[in-house]
Amino acid sequence: MDKPIGKVVHFYDKLGVAIVDLSSGGLKVGQEVKFKRGDDEFTQKVESLQVEHQSVDSVKKGDSFGLKIDKPAKPGTEVYLV
Repeated sequence: MDKPIGKVVHFYDKLGVAIVDLSSGGLKVGQEVKFKRGDDEFTQKVESLQVEHQSVDSVKKGDSFGLKIDKPAKPGTEVYLV
């Protein structure tokens, strides 16, 4: 079973951006992540990451970051590294 690396804490509808708290590991631009909540899940490539409105190449455990995603994700949605 996959282990979640973080959780969505907020989603901006108009921007299509999820705010994620990273609870373990790290994440880099170019990696793939899976969003899962109940039976709803989707996978996508990380195109860009932002911390405090600054673009970054990677984030680490404990960071809270913004991630542009293709589909809406409710707060509480778990994020997995693919």
